[in-house]
Amino acid sequence: MDSIIELKDINKIYGKRVKTQVLNNINLSIDKGSFNSIIGASGSGKTTLLNIIGMLDRPTSGQVELEGRRIDKMSRRVLADIRNREVGFVFQFHHLLPEFNAIENVIMPRSIRDIFCGRKTSEKAKELLELVGLPKVKKNKVYDLSGGEQQRVAIARALMNSPKIILADEPTGNLDSKTSEVIYNIFRDINKELGTTFIIITHDERIAKKTDRIIEIEDGVIKF
Repeated sequence: MDSIIELKDINKIYGKRVKTQVLNNINLSIDKGSFNSIIGASGSGKTTLLNIIGMLDRPTSGQVELEGRRIDKMSRRVLADIRNREVGFVFQFHHLLPEFNAIENVIMPRSIRDIFCGRKTSEKAKELLELVGLPKVKKNKVYDLSGGEQQRVAIARALMNSPKIILADEPTGNLDSKTSEVIYNIFRDINKELGTTFIIITHDERIAKKTDRIIEIEDGVIKF
């Protein structure tokens, strides 16, 4: 299977006077269409690794490739465009905009990309809300939704630009076990139906064990 992400000899060091090495010589390949989890103790480097994959942070040294394109040396402006078009993010805290309703939040990534969003955009947003099981809440404000519903809106938003990769950082961290299972099933359905690559940071062993590949990181080093 072809890889979509390649990390080569990645190191990440924070600080100038007092240096802290968070990632140590990471080499990692992620296959297209794969369903992966990243596990490890707090402070092990999981989120830093995910941020480098998602172009939210740069490595101190090493190379990051997205479908054969080296992206770690690209400008911030170019990276922002690639990130908006090709990567979707789902976080533990949904980061929805409370002044907008559900469908307006879903449309937001397209609004950033395109100044004018027409009927096709609205129709796609409705389809995505249906995909995540929320066809009836499109006009509801964020504060009228449950925590699980808010997270599902965030998933629909992450899919708005048809990304190749979904990066999820503790997406079920604030949810009960039943709702966590619902979120996992939505992710898996999207993975199977759309071929979207998933990389999920999780402390939930039940979720991790259901993924196709578990990547364990300890003290900034991937364990094999």
